[in-house]
Amino acid sequence: MATFVLVHPAWFGGWCWQKLVPLLGDAGGEVCTPTLTGLGDRIHLATPEVGLATHIEDVVQTMTYADLTDVILVGNSSGGMVITGVADRVPERIANVVYLDAFVPHAGQSVVDMLPPERRAAFDAMVAAEGDGWLLPRFAPPPWDQIVPGLFGVDDTADVEWILARLVPTPYKHFTDPLWLQRADDDSPPRTYIRCARFPHAGFDRLAHEAQASAAWTLIEMDSGHLPYVSAPDQLSKVLLALAP
Repeated sequence: MATFVLVHPAWFGGWCWQKLVPLLGDAGGEVCTPTLTGLGDRIHLATPEVGLATHIEDVVQTMTYADLTDVILVGNSSGGMVITGVADRVPERIANVVYLDAFVPHAGQSVVDMLPPERRAAFDAMVAAEGDGWLLPRFAPPPWDQIVPGLFGVDDTADVEWILARLVPTPYKHFTDPLWLQRADDDSPPRTYIRCARFPHAGFDRLAHEAQASAAWTLIEMDSGHLPYVSAPDQLSKVLLALAP
């Protein structure tokens, strides 16, 4: 029986995997969807000190206390930062690290290091003006009401409304904290990059090309937007189940 640990991105929570979980479960998979500290149903735990290290620890401890092994560890978008740190901490528990249209950091990098300078400047300005200096209240200009419909490739109006009603500000240290690794890159578990072709993103395109060129990686392309667990859960479930050991 496969075990899946699904790590959501900034602004989201464990709730975002709601459509995917039963599909994996019906196929015999065990599924864990931790919510990172300060987000989703754990928004009451948000403080200026919460950051990337906190979120890595959230997932490490979830896996450790549940004694999970042979895990398919999946991270979407900024969740790629988190799963990279988790794989460095507990590689013996992981069968595959799956970057679902996600950032793949090197040691010492943060999310903002991988953003275009103008995007980082916009984030910094929003944190200062709207987030009391420590919260990033929304993903980027334009405001959410200007990107509906079509939120990250989610076109269904009901799905968009469901997502927007649940998004919360994210502690900015999730984006600015550098990732510190203890192990060599070639000492990590097998890695898979899933590129969602309907979401234009030069950075993710570059990461997909790098994965394709590396014997250490498997590249999979999906005909979906950036949030396939909402817009294409059937397609995503088949992709993930095929990765099970």
